Amino acid sequence: MLINTLNSFVLKYIKFIEMLGVLMRIFSFSLVSWMGPESPFLFVWAFNTTDAVILSWCSILKKDSAYTLLNVFWIMVGIVGMLRAGQISVTDFKSAWLHLLTQAIALFS
Repeated sequence: MLINTLNSFVLKYIKFIEMLGVLMRIFSFSLVSWMGPESPFLFVWAFNTTDAVILSWCSILKKDSAYTLLNVFWIMVGIVGMLRAGQISVTDFKSAWLHLLTQAIALFS
């Protein structure tokens, strides 16, 4: 199964993958800190959400509930940030949120 293969790969290189996620988060927050209002916010939110997915995956595999909660929270914050940066309507937001919940339920089922 593909998910088992991916999980095995992540576990084999988990230290490197976690460090990559942490460096991505440092980069995205540094970009906002340095550029301020001129930051490419949609890119920053997408990049930050990607690192949250990476770090969530690692923490789920390590069965670390505190970091899983923290990083899944950052995924949700990132989705809202991307929607706001992309000026997505409330209707589009509701649709995206429903899709996210459906995917999360499928992931943990």
